[in-house]
Amino acid sequence: MKPWILGLTGGIGSGKSAAAQHFRALGVHLVDADEAARWVVEPDRPALAKIVEHFGAEVLLPDGRLDRAALRARVFQNAEERRWLERLLHPLIRQEICSYLERASSPYAILVSPLLVETDQHKMTQRILVIDVPESLQLERAMQRDQADRKQVEAIIKAQASREERLRHADDVLVNDRDLSWLHSEVERLHRFYLTLRGGQP
Repeated sequence: MKPWILGLTGGIGSGKSAAAQHFRALGVHLVDADEAARWVVEPDRPALAKIVEHFGAEVLLPDGRLDRAALRARVFQNAEERRWLERLLHPLIRQEICSYLERASSPYAILVSPLLVETDQHKMTQRILVIDVPESLQLERAMQRDQADRKQVEAIIKAQASREERLRHADDVLVNDRDLSWLHSEVERLHRFYLTLRGGQP
């Protein structure tokens, strides 16, 4: 039987990646939308050639890979350029995710995406798990992990879907406000439950 797809999301500093890693350790086939976004712009992929044609060679590093910081600086200053880039990349990222999920052999597979509810990626899933955390803890963790200042992290939180918006889409919520062993035990509990589902439904 074809595996059903669980969407896993959460804001910055929520522990989304730690939860995803534990699902992977339990043998669940998993694709990360951020990784897929990196794969589509690797050297020799058509998307990179189109980006260089549009923005010029200054968005490349000396070794021929994409200079993400240079590209980010260009598109964040210009909404039209950002839209052009999204029109190019979003369908390719979606294709990459689909082909990876199609190779899944576990009873269910996971699409991890920080922008699951902001984009139409949630339409690729049958069920959504939100890793939720109080905003104060989210700020503290993200500042610590990324060595970033408060303003920077607050700007990222503002750019993502609100906590309420994410929770509105959730079928399951894992409140990650304790330590790593608690997170692991909650992931294991959910995994046991997910193995009983067909098509993501009880």
